[in-house]
Amino acid sequence: MGVWFSQIWPEKPNPSLVEIEARQRAEAEAKQARIDVEIAHKKVTAMVRAERVANEDRLKAATAAHAANKEAKQRAAEVEKGKKQAAALQEQIKQDAQAARERTKQLEEAVKEEKRKADAAKEASSAQAQAHKDMMVVIQAERAANEARLKAEAAAHAADEEAKQRATEVEEERRKAAAIQKQIKQEVQAAQEHTKKLEEAVKKEKRKADAVEEAAIESKKAAEEKFRRADVARQEAESKLSKGIQPLVTPTPDEVRDNKLLAQYCEDRFHVAVAGMAGGGKSSLINAFRGLRNIDIGAAATGTNETTTDITRCPDPNAEYPYVWYDVPGAGTLEIPHWQYFNVQGLYIYDCIIVLFNDRFTEIDIAILNNCRHFEIPAYIVRSKADQHIRNIIKDMGYDSDDNESEDQEKLYQAARQQFIQQTRQSVENNLEKAKIPNKRVYIVSNKTMFGVVTGRRPKAVIDEIELLNDLIWTTQTRRQGRSEARVATVVKNVMQSLTGS
Repeated sequence: MGVWFSQIWPEKPNPSLVEIEARQRAEAEAKQARIDVEIAHKKVTAMVRAERVANEDRLKAATAAHAANKEAKQRAAEVEKGKKQAAALQEQIKQDAQAARERTKQLEEAVKEEKRKADAAKEASSAQAQAHKDMMVVIQAERAANEARLKAEAAAHAADEEAKQRATEVEEERRKAAAIQKQIKQEVQAAQEHTKKLEEAVKKEKRKADAVEEAAIESKKAAEEKFRRADVARQEAESKLSKGIQPLVTPTPDEVRDNKLLAQYCEDRFHVAVAGMAGGGKSSLINAFRGLRNIDIGAAATGTNETTTDITRCPDPNAEYPYVWYDVPGAGTLEIPHWQYFNVQGLYIYDCIIVLFNDRFTEIDIAILNNCRHFEIPAYIVRSKADQHIRNIIKDMGYDSDDNESEDQEKLYQAARQQFIQQTRQSVENNLEKAKIPNKRVYIVSNKTMFGVVTGRRPKAVIDEIELLNDLIWTTQTRRQGRSEARVATVVKNVMQSLTGS
């Protein structure tokens, strides 16, 4: 039996609740919009403050960089001055060393000259002593020259080492100054990037604040429009109520989802709700549909008083029959207006609805039928307990025996049966015409007979039981088109075989 068709309901406001709900939503949305605007304003203020702090940090970093640069320049100047002094000292040492070498050379020339003189005076014994003295003087002078040269060379080496040390210190100071400049440059760059990010964040927050403000304006407009529509719907509902026209309320998608969850709605099952006034025999009829007697295990609870206070889910015990029956609390036992009964019980989620009545057709039944038309849900008007009503008519005719199967009793039964059927159909037709609802067939059944039909016992007193089952089967089949044709054929074949007993 085919796939489930999606239920599409035109969107109609609830004239009894929509005004309050729309006004509350509008106030909540407006309040939330004001809060969002205040939060955005605070964020923008915080961003402006952060930008101010970043600018101050950037100025401080630039000042520090300038001071460090100035100090580096001063140190570089001092290093350059030290270099010049070291070069001058080195040049002076070189000149002193050159002078010492020239003096030494002169002394050597003098020694050589004195040697020549001494050699020339060797022949003269009188000049030998003097020559010896002169030689000693020359030797002492040479020794003094050597010492002076050594001192000059040591002084030059010390000056050179000092110059190298000063150059090393100057180079170290230059590297430190370069490192400081690089760090300052990095800090300045980081401060600029941070400032740029802060500016971008401020712009972004401003855009968000503008968007929030625009959204708040749109929300306010939407809320005002919802309120206006709610007010129009309220006025329309009040006008209809003043004319005696009961409103039809469309549930929200959340309400549909929640009621399906509550009913354990399954996409591969057919869900049939049995609703109506209390005491109409809903539980007994559901038991009969499921092939159970009221005393059987798993049967829905029954009683002379209304025994159902919550919707009872009753799966068919035969797994081949994809039906789930729902015993809906009887109308009249709950403090619910008849025009709200359909929505309060969530009847809009079911695949078809049986409107069951016993003695008389009521406003609850009319309201259920109107809502079924609104939601395009197949509805079946069923009058139960036919056997009891026919017996009561027979008794009213003056016959009070259930055991005599005489020809007279059969005639009385047929007459009472025909009278009950005609009265029932005429009463329902009159009620539907009065409620301006197109005429619908009323199915007259007995729970006992329905049980016999479902279990294949071929009861004699059949009125509309078989036709009701046939119509239920074909209705669910057409509403669920798209399911495997083989399964549909199998299910229909099995059900028809159980109905006919073949």
